[in-house]
Amino acid sequence: MGDNQADGAAVPKGTDWMQNSVERCLGLDLGEKRIGVALSDPLGWTAGPLTAVARIGWRRDLAALRSLIDSHEVCRVIVGLPIRMDGTAGERARRTQEFVERLRASLSIPVESWDERLTTAQAERVLLEADVRREKRRQVVDSMAASLILQGYLDYRNAGGIPR
Repeated sequence: MGDNQADGAAVPKGTDWMQNSVERCLGLDLGEKRIGVALSDPLGWTAGPLTAVARIGWRRDLAALRSLIDSHEVCRVIVGLPIRMDGTAGERARRTQEFVERLRASLSIPVESWDERLTTAQAERVLLEADVRREKRRQVVDSMAASLILQGYLDYRNAGGIPR
């Protein structure tokens, strides 16, 4: 089998099919009160909302995330990075980067950040268009935003892009 073949299918040149594509990923949307969580399929192609974890404190937040990582056999964590529309990083982005660094130090799997601009607004729009009632929207908007973050990462990576 050549460098750009996997089971007879063409694979973008320069990518390691097994390492880059076949892994379950967890996506996170950090909020002040909750962490929205999304999960990819086992091959790392599609993302879907999973849950929202109430933020209680670093130790409990980490324990909840570790439990999800272990139970779903996650190989990589993607954390939404709230970059401003002008491309600069503000206070929320700085706090998110600190969270990412703490996760990296606490987990034995890769943790990456990914631009999350407008994902919460997009999640709200999707839920409104689906005619989801206000109370239910509040319950699922965080995990839906995490799903959009993770899907953006997966689409870019699986198209042969190098994650930022």
